[in-house]
Amino acid sequence: MNAKMNSWRMDEKGRNRLSQATLPIPLPNAGEVLVKVSAVSLNYRDKLVIENGMGLALTFPFIPGSDMAGVVEAVGGGNTRFQVGDRVVGNFSPDWIDGRNTGTARNPPYKTLGGLYPGVLAEYVCFPEDWLVHAPATLDDAEASTLPCAALTAWFALVERGTLRAGQTVLTHGTGGVAIFGLQLAKALGASVIVVSGSDDKIARAKMLGATYGINRLSEDWVESVYRLTNDQGADHILETIGGTHLGRSIEAAAVNGRISVIGVFGGFEISGPAGPVLRKGLTLQGIGVGHRRSLEDMIGAIDRLGIKPVIDARYAFSELPDALDHLDRGAFGKIVIEVN
Repeated sequence: MNAKMNSWRMDEKGRNRLSQATLPIPLPNAGEVLVKVSAVSLNYRDKLVIENGMGLALTFPFIPGSDMAGVVEAVGGGNTRFQVGDRVVGNFSPDWIDGRNTGTARNPPYKTLGGLYPGVLAEYVCFPEDWLVHAPATLDDAEASTLPCAALTAWFALVERGTLRAGQTVLTHGTGGVAIFGLQLAKALGASVIVVSGSDDKIARAKMLGATYGINRLSEDWVESVYRLTNDQGADHILETIGGTHLGRSIEAAAVNGRISVIGVFGGFEISGPAGPVLRKGLTLQGIGVGHRRSLEDMIGAIDRLGIKPVIDARYAFSELPDALDHLDRGAFGKIVIEVN
């Protein structure tokens, strides 16, 4: 009989359907890796999947959560990428190794951990070795767990797709995981950063991380403030984490030949904005669905070289998942982490 582990799982959609369960620890087959999970970081997307499924065809019972770090406990036959004792993190989109993602125009890809694939809110996970990458040497497991979704989204938008250059201006909305990683990465790569937030306290904290300017959107017209701070040039890169009609304001704030990365859906899944400035400015609007494994490995190497430390707002015990989700509802400065082992 297999040894047992603790896990969070759901028998149907809804936060009230979350419960802890005792399950057998899986055994790795050929090509698979058993990982003892150390930490899981939460994303707004995880909250949506738990609450309403995000339209995904979830298989119940369902284990939520997409981002984890841990240590390889055992390997199946034929493995070439990892050994017992290696520290690893998961790849958010396991099938996306490099280049163009899978899927079609009719059925765009969205095969992710904690979605169509099993989640990671368990003491152990057993995955194909291709679904994992080596963790950064300079981060602990809680810090490493924050990288697969939020950090890679910012990196993919600014560096992999955006070819960010020193001297450019990056604008981030809010102070959640993607925004804070965008700030840290942009600053480390020589860009200036404008943070737009509704909190003076969070703006002050963002400036301590290296933000060049902070704009309180509740006390001033943030687009006009962007014009003033950039001598009417606007922002070269905008991480659009709000969505909905808010995209229109980001279009106004963008520089000529600027790039807007459409990432978040806080303002709704239907986005809109004026076509005129898009055409006259020659803007690039790019949708960012996190990123591929090769880019995750590139980013981890850069984080080790640059000495970037993820910002963790709070760490919760495994049994405190409901409290961590409540914190996510209130809004986090950076990331929220569940410490599993």
